[in-house]
Amino acid sequence: MLLRLKKGLPQRQLDAVLAEARGFGYECKFLDEGRQLLALSGAPGRPEHRSRFEDLVGVASVLDAGDARERHERAPGRPDHVVRAAGAVFGGGVASLIAGPCAVEDVTRVKEIAKRVQAQGATLLRGGAYKPRTSPYSFQGLGRAGLEMLAEVRAEVGIGIVTEVMDPREVEATCEVADMLQIGARSMSSSPLLLEVGKAGKPVLLKRGFGATVREFLLAAEYLLSTGNEDVVLCERGVRGFDSGVTRNLLDVGAVAHLKRATHLPVVVDPSHAAGRADLVRPLARAGIVAGADGLIVEVHPRPAEAHSDGAQAISVDELAQVAADMRALLDLDERCFATQGLERASA
Repeated sequence: MLLRLKKGLPQRQLDAVLAEARGFGYECKFLDEGRQLLALSGAPGRPEHRSRFEDLVGVASVLDAGDARERHERAPGRPDHVVRAAGAVFGGGVASLIAGPCAVEDVTRVKEIAKRVQAQGATLLRGGAYKPRTSPYSFQGLGRAGLEMLAEVRAEVGIGIVTEVMDPREVEATCEVADMLQIGARSMSSSPLLLEVGKAGKPVLLKRGFGATVREFLLAAEYLLSTGNEDVVLCERGVRGFDSGVTRNLLDVGAVAHLKRATHLPVVVDPSHAAGRADLVRPLARAGIVAGADGLIVEVHPRPAEAHSDGAQAISVDELAQVAADMRALLDLDERCFATQGLERASA
């Protein structure tokens, strides 16, 4: 491990860094006359060592973590981690489509949507039983009743379910219904929720907070991974911008491309929340797949004007068919495949 110490470090702060390093079993060697570059060797690195050094006031930065890589980091030569949930596959050259309404409102309508999105190649149905809203007076979801509806849809239609969990106390009940648990953008920094969801052992869809850096996003994933649950899918859904008159959020396509290199975890894109407008969902979905995303999560509603939440960004089933066709074509150009076209490749 290589540390850069702060310039002009007082002796007591330097002694604290050296004592911490030796306590972990490292041998310490300065690489420069100014005693700012400190090389640590002779002990197996651990992620918690790196975090401890980053917390020390005398350390400016960890320049090279060496063996003390965090669990989300892609080690040299490490292939993509493949996450499976029901019929969905993310990573390893396979991409999946998640589609459905923003919120569960009526079981008959959700069944209709499930059947129609499944016919277009969606392998997971999205639908919120619990909805985090900016205003406490807005529709908050149906709660347990919504979970019961999703369970009925799952049993009848045979499609996997991904739904958001907001409270650690609701994890167990949600696990009974969902094939994948979603951590929403507003909950990304809730460490108690992340730890409880991670310990549940289900695949997790982690959405990036709208004000979160990529580093903060990855450290949220680290909470999940630290529980021993490796089945984490990262979701880029746009960050807060300054021109809300055009798009609801700014889709960070560059972050998608970066994440595919920096981590072995799969990455999906949510063009619906990024756009906030149905007419922009398709082009943003294309951009996400071209950047290397391992899937899409899209809001679909047959009658968006009647939706209780986010109707403006919901596309029709016919428009979903276009998104799915684009996805297949772009994946083929990249020598990847759509989940329903070649699950055997992911199993190879």
